[in-house]
Amino acid sequence: MTDELVETLYRTSQPAIEPRAGALRFAFWGRCSTEDMQEPESSKRWQRTLSEALIQPVGGEIVAEYFDIDESRSIPPQRRPYARELLAQLGNPDRGFDAVVVGEPQRAFYGNQFGNTIPVFDHYGVQMWVPEIGGPIDTANEAHEMIMNMYGGMSKGERNRDRIRVKAAMRDQARFEGRYLGGRPPYGYMLVDAGPHPNPRKAAEGRRLRMLVPDPVAAPVVRRIFADRLRGVGPEAIADRLNQDGIACPSAHDPARNSHRDGDGWQGPTVAVILTNPRYTGRQVWGRQRKDEVLIDVRDVTLGHTTRFRWNDPAEWVWSAPRVHEAIVDDETFMQVQALMRAREGEVKPRPRRSRHKYQFRTLMWCGLCDRRMEGSWNNGKPHYRCKLTSRRRPMHGVGHPTTVYVREELIAPEIEAWLASAFGPANVSATIDALVAAQSADASHQAEIDAARAEVKAAADKIDRYRSALDAGADPAVVSQWITDAQAQRLAAQQRLDAVTAKSQEQLSRTEIETMINNLGDLTAVLADADPDDKNQIYTDLGLTLTYQPHERKMIAQVSLDDHVLTKCPRGDLNPHALNGH
Repeated sequence: MTDELVETLYRTSQPAIEPRAGALRFAFWGRCSTEDMQEPESSKRWQRTLSEALIQPVGGEIVAEYFDIDESRSIPPQRRPYARELLAQLGNPDRGFDAVVVGEPQRAFYGNQFGNTIPVFDHYGVQMWVPEIGGPIDTANEAHEMIMNMYGGMSKGERNRDRIRVKAAMRDQARFEGRYLGGRPPYGYMLVDAGPHPNPRKAAEGRRLRMLVPDPVAAPVVRRIFADRLRGVGPEAIADRLNQDGIACPSAHDPARNSHRDGDGWQGPTVAVILTNPRYTGRQVWGRQRKDEVLIDVRDVTLGHTTRFRWNDPAEWVWSAPRVHEAIVDDETFMQVQALMRAREGEVKPRPRRSRHKYQFRTLMWCGLCDRRMEGSWNNGKPHYRCKLTSRRRPMHGVGHPTTVYVREELIAPEIEAWLASAFGPANVSATIDALVAAQSADASHQAEIDAARAEVKAAADKIDRYRSALDAGADPAVVSQWITDAQAQRLAAQQRLDAVTAKSQEQLSRTEIETMINNLGDLTAVLADADPDDKNQIYTDLGLTLTYQPHERKMIAQVSLDDHVLTKCPRGDLNPHALNGH
């Protein structure tokens, strides 16, 4: 669309703005992205400035803010924490604002998001104001709709062009320069400084290049893994040997970079990933994985997409022409191991057989010693649940954890059914709902955490501003760059905590929603008495039931949402219980 056409549409779409009696109350709606290192506070300021300039002629006043900080504009408003809250408030008669003003539509809407969102505003009679229209959007005006859809398309096109340019640049940087392009270093390597960033702007911000060097502790382990594989030892057996020798697995060796993992020992797949990583030959390799965007729900495309990491074919990997870091294994060893791995993949493997047995508490029972989900086990014609201590997990949980923990289903099922029937029966259901609402409200009071996280984000941003000022004043770039890098990491971590706590504080059900959910279950006593184990499992899942078995105390703890309740003691602890002994 040409600039002349845009200007024509703009002129023909100008609404007649008539001031109301009294000031119009507005909710400011905006967002910024973390994909291109934007500063949230600065972005919010200029978007709000544009909004205030738009509503000032009619005496408008901003009384509420809904500003999201997320990774991608492709996330629909219905899945952004503050945008979702704004849409929910539209139907509230006591919302406190009369209209909504958007600072920049290209940041608020992507693709067809405007068309999926504006009907909600129309339904509740709330106007949406944008600078590009010069006032409120008139959904009966085709020019207004065309302009807003155009900006959504421009937003999508801009993001796609950026992705293509970035991928092309990274491909060439990997192939011709062998540049380290970020991410966690592979096990066996560590990162060191490699000089200032070649981009002047990034260098001025303190960004530095990094390169890989062998880790003196982990590199010999990598060489041992390749040597064992050449001797015919499989990945699972290699993992068992490493665990038996007490060698820390990658997540335990570098817990700071692997806080999302529990570090409980080596696994066969971990060894296989190391054996197939070509970076151990001293070359940079880019494009081993890709990000695919797939629909969250094909029956409801308005929910948008989610990102899935998938492996590319090795023929599509981009290798650096020269060696750019010290090799841990030579080319010949690496190629021989790849031949062995391909031969192993070509072996005929038996297909796993689906379980013919049914378990009421499938996926709902946990071991209280190691916090692992217990698995179903059919013994002597009856369903059990077990937690088996493998050689991989023994270094982490071996002390005090029996080799196998068993629980028989028939000993706990009647107690669970009796407790639930009592708690959700006609005599007690009202008190149970009160307890659920009260517990949920207590858990959802995260304002102190939100305020603390916001303060951390601001403090880190202030640090970055001070460090950049010091850099402009002539301070040592090598020193200041490290300060800026640390502050940026602090800001990102604080922002992630803020997003997580904010989202959690909004994920709560009203009393009406809880009552509806429970009423839909019907009479639990009658339902559970005749239900198939799979149906019972679905009911328990819907109720949010979790079971935690404490073998040493012979106790099972049941939890529905936020309400804990001790049900019964199981005799004989981790062994097969044969009698209740009066409990």
